[in-house]
Amino acid sequence: MELLLVWILNAVALLIVAYLLPGINVASFGSALIAALVLGLLNTLVKPLLVLLTLPITIVTLGLFLLVLNALVFWFAGSILKGFQVNGFWWALLGAFVYSIVAGLLSRLIA
Repeated sequence: MELLLVWILNAVALLIVAYLLPGINVASFGSALIAALVLGLLNTLVKPLLVLLTLPITIVTLGLFLLVLNALVFWFAGSILKGFQVNGFWWALLGAFVYSIVAGLLSRLIA
């Protein structure tokens, strides 16, 4: 039950990000649900491998490269989904940053 609530809150966070940032578009709540699911799967399955492969550059940049990885995962999700669109890397960087803040704040509602 809690997993379902987190999924819905992440979809709401995506809608908030799309409302705040003109470079990110979400077509509907259904699209936000699908995008939240895909982002969750990418962050769970693909991102750890990317973090491991880019560990040297992450160490050299004192962890700042992780922001780039977050943006790339966010941008990739926007490029493979129809109802979720991210208009470039810089919007992806800002969108991933705002999304993590909003999703974190919303998840505090259920904690």
